[in-house]
Amino acid sequence: MSRRLRLGVLTPSSNTSLEPLTQRLVAGLPEVSVHFARFSVTQIALSADALGQFQSDRILAAARLLADAHVDIIGWSGTAAGWLGFDQDVALCEAITGATGVPASTSVLALNRALDAYGVRRLGLVSPYLDDVQCRIVDNYAALGIDASCESHLGIQENFAFALVDEATLDRQVAEVAVAGAQAIATYCTNLYAAHRVAHWEQQHGVPVFDTVTTVVWDMLRRLGVDTRRIDGWGRLLQEI
Repeated sequence: MSRRLRLGVLTPSSNTSLEPLTQRLVAGLPEVSVHFARFSVTQIALSADALGQFQSDRILAAARLLADAHVDIIGWSGTAAGWLGFDQDVALCEAITGATGVPASTSVLALNRALDAYGVRRLGLVSPYLDDVQCRIVDNYAALGIDASCESHLGIQENFAFALVDEATLDRQVAEVAVAGAQAIATYCTNLYAAHRVAHWEQQHGVPVFDTVTTVVWDMLRRLGVDTRRIDGWGRLLQEI
């Protein structure tokens, strides 16, 4: 493929994980570049001010800046639809495309496509979130017919702090939900520094692991016709679907 493909990625302002991980993911694809635009997100909670961070006008302003770079697709690398409702991301993608003329995807919609492709009905849910946020995510998956009650969360609210969760903690969380019988596992936060551990966890626990930084990249590349099997060492999703 001779023409350069440009991925536009919408990024929470306090996120320090998804940009380096995304760049590492596509490093072996010389025809692909990634470009980022931020909007303000500093906390994850169900309070009115926290929920207000995800108003569509803020996100669309960042998407319009990405469109200035003539990106081929725009991806929201964030998981807010998990507690706001999946229809929020459907509407967001439609709004982004309506405002920019560029197709759009999100981490959560891409994850849900992956869960459907693998026939997952019992999901191990790993996150850093507060109790009530995690419960809302579990409830939204139940409405899809997916049991995500096999879960582990850390009770953190500050978005910046999610990136400080260490590898040993993530290893423990993933092991907890694997032992509890999860059919697949999702590391559900794009500010967890986790995507590079997916292949290790899959080998250790014998189930697919889907990281939300990876899912949106997988979906964007797939929709642009890029063979994601060229990305080795980042998990089964990129190799199998």
